[in-house]
Amino acid sequence: MQTRSSATSSDDARRARRLTLAGAAAFTAASVALVAAKGLILSRDWLFAWLLLGLLAVSLADPKRWVRGVVVDWLPLMIVLLCYDLSRPVQEWLGTGPHVFPQLDADRWLFGALPTATLQHSLYDPGVAHWYDYATFFVYLSHFFVTLGVLAVLWKVSYPRFREYRTLVVALATAGFVTYVLFPAAPPWLAAWEQHIAPVPRTLGSMWGAVGIEPAHALFENRGEFYNQQAAIPSLHAAYPMLLLLFFWGAGRWARIGLGAYALAMGFTLVYTGEHYVTDIVVGWIYAGGVFAAVSLARSRLRSRRAPPRPAPAAS
Repeated sequence: MQTRSSATSSDDARRARRLTLAGAAAFTAASVALVAAKGLILSRDWLFAWLLLGLLAVSLADPKRWVRGVVVDWLPLMIVLLCYDLSRPVQEWLGTGPHVFPQLDADRWLFGALPTATLQHSLYDPGVAHWYDYATFFVYLSHFFVTLGVLAVLWKVSYPRFREYRTLVVALATAGFVTYVLFPAAPPWLAAWEQHIAPVPRTLGSMWGAVGIEPAHALFENRGEFYNQQAAIPSLHAAYPMLLLLFFWGAGRWARIGLGAYALAMGFTLVYTGEHYVTDIVVGWIYAGGVFAAVSLARSRLRSRRAPPRPAPAAS
């Protein structure tokens, strides 16, 4: 016979599920309406605000956890990620100029010709959007949503894993910020714009009209005070997919295949669209691997220190 406490617990669980489903449905509908009315918002402040609203929508059954999560879990992460946008003014304050030729010469040495120029010469048709132009467009934009989305899902369903992944993201973002300040680097399209190399079209810019979505203009045009056009090494667009692959390596073969394909697709996208050199991508992968290894080692040492000492063997 079901006890009163177990019946109450079952009712509470059903109520929590209903609230979660209703909140998720309302948030999805509001997101679709926002994109239809205002276009795709990619600025970090709006993304963070929308993320927190989404987490609230699926936390209606436990709003206290949401409040605590915003303060303890998300605000520190957001502050670190927003520091990326300060790399340009810090860079200008230090007086570090953009580097053009190290990564350019590295790509030429490795491939004999500039891979971006080779791909665009073979594939790009001005004014014509092929299927791979659509694919690269959406792969590129996924950078702005995938990492935050994975963090949000882990926060909801696996809090310990959320904390592990958040540490990796913060460490990677910090390493990128320091490098951008000390070694600013121009991407291929900017090197072409400054006439160091032949013209390199930014294929992403022309795709907004093809897909029928309004862009956040400050992302592709240097109209904002903080957007850093000279933050090419390491490529965090390439680094975050590699970090995902490493983090979920133990999730099974299909997870490794899917995330590996995503990392390679992002690499191809960045080269074809003129946003990064191959060198930038390789350095981004190295940063991801280095951060993952360093954080794993630090976590392992911390656990060993916290482990209770082994009892001394009994005297014979």
